Amino acid sequence: MAQSHLVEALRDQDPASIGVHTVLARLGAGGMGQVYLGRSPGGRQVAIKVIREDFAESPEALARFRREVETVRAVRSAYTANLIDASLEATPYWLATEYVPGPTLVEAVRARGPLPADTCLRLFAALAEALSHVHEHGVLHRDLKPHNVILSAVGPKLIDFGIARGAEQTALTQAGAAPGTPGYTAPEIITRNDVSPAADVFALGATMAVVATGRPPYGEGSLESVTYRVVHGEVDVAGVEPALAELIRDCVAGDPGKRPDLARIIARCGVRSALVDDPVYRELTAVGGGTPAPSAAYVPTLVPGAVPGAAPGVAPGVAPGAVPETPSSRPRTKLWLTVGAASVALGVVAALAVQSLSGDDAKGGTDKALGKGAAKPAASPVSSPAASGSPSGPSGPPASDAGSGGGSGKEPAYVEATNPNRDYWTAKEGSLYGEGTCNMPSEERTDGQFQTSVADAVRPEVRVMSGKVKIGFRFKYADPDRIKSPFYVSVAVKPPHEIDSSTGKPLDGLRQNNLGLGYTSKPVDIAPKGPGGWGADFKELTYPDDFQQYVRGKPYAQAIPVSNDPGDWTVLFEHVRSEKEYASIGCYGFTAK
Repeated sequence: MAQSHLVEALRDQDPASIGVHTVLARLGAGGMGQVYLGRSPGGRQVAIKVIREDFAESPEALARFRREVETVRAVRSAYTANLIDASLEATPYWLATEYVPGPTLVEAVRARGPLPADTCLRLFAALAEALSHVHEHGVLHRDLKPHNVILSAVGPKLIDFGIARGAEQTALTQAGAAPGTPGYTAPEIITRNDVSPAADVFALGATMAVVATGRPPYGEGSLESVTYRVVHGEVDVAGVEPALAELIRDCVAGDPGKRPDLARIIARCGVRSALVDDPVYRELTAVGGGTPAPSAAYVPTLVPGAVPGAAPGVAPGVAPGAVPETPSSRPRTKLWLTVGAASVALGVVAALAVQSLSGDDAKGGTDKALGKGAAKPAASPVSSPAASGSPSGPSGPPASDAGSGGGSGKEPAYVEATNPNRDYWTAKEGSLYGEGTCNMPSEERTDGQFQTSVADAVRPEVRVMSGKVKIGFRFKYADPDRIKSPFYVSVAVKPPHEIDSSTGKPLDGLRQNNLGLGYTSKPVDIAPKGPGGWGADFKELTYPDDFQQYVRGKPYAQAIPVSNDPGDWTVLFEHVRSEKEYASIGCYGFTAK
């Protein structure tokens, strides 16, 4: 349940009372309804969440709300806002919890910026202890984030148990959706809906990354980009005190088995004094300052909840305040991908609510206060089609000349995807020779001198693959003065769908288009040594033998047999300057059965 130290005067349409409670003011809005400040008959302040009428008509939303009531009733702790009252018999449905004066953690960081390392460690330990108490009740929170932590005068309180579940229960979500909020939802939940206490540890680490940096833990951007960074990228802890940064990284480890448990986290924080005695924490909670009186001048903090569907007023997959892409307006992916660029999108949780770190303001815009100082994508050495005025559609000219060779001078050992890749090859219907088309132009020109071949490894005449595939490539008659040495090329073989690394097959129930590079080969130098025939600089690779996937600089998964994912596979040829810096110079494909 969203609570805030900011309140807003009631509006004409607001009720004067809810149940036996007098309604005093608005506290803000959650993803499922309005939250009010109320007063019980005995004079106790309460926070009352009223489910919206449109949600009340949804069996799934109503089930979630009932579960929230049951969870809050079951988890009675000093670290949670305890249940006071509820009504689930008839509309409007509502629940009332104790009102906790104090800012949410996201409001506190927005107002002050990153917190000192000592304060972060004390808060880290306090939140770990709070989660341990929740877990002792057999409940997993599953939506811990800065928006769901209130900094009270007696310590932090966890709120909003709308998607919390018992440790033995399965998820209640729509097909193709995952519970939680992008940037805070553990990768194992995203990829296979594997929920365990370690997922709450991941969310705790991501939350503390925000507190320590003032920036979103996995950067800003579209839902799919943030989600991919969670699965394949690194948490942003740039500039954080080393011991604190290490603890955060350990908490967000991709392998849930490698994350520390809550008791270990508390021990590593080494707390020797109370959080409420921390001067920064006292400043944030305004200890002794009291609660502001309701006033029309106050603006509520609107925090959309992570329910299936987009945040209010936001199209699915579009960040608040962003202009949704249309097919005609999508620019080509930046030509040279760098470590600081937006990460590749996984694209598997389009039903997750999009929520920026700072939340939405009262007018539906995006508060960028926490965005200041965030890392920006590095400038491309090569201008993009959009920047140069070149069309970005398939008929547009290639973006740039492939004349330059390797960027760093060091031979790249692998290629790792860092940006969304939307290149897809589609077979030509009825073709007898395996022809097809790619939907995107190459990012570098080769003046027709780069040649490729793709064929079945055993029977080259076969046009639908079921076994190993031979992939060849070379420069022919290219000018050595223009194609500088070294010129490293890696081949990326991309299945039609996202693949579950644990099964080698498309994600169960989440057959989403593959927005990564798939499986890549070791880069090889094919710079021309002089004019020659087809065999002079010809390189040939075998899929899947010569291919694997890299994540965070390490081998992540071996290439799968093509028969694991029938359909149109895409073969991309990438000019590689470094492991995370590359541009396409060719695209081909094949159909698998």
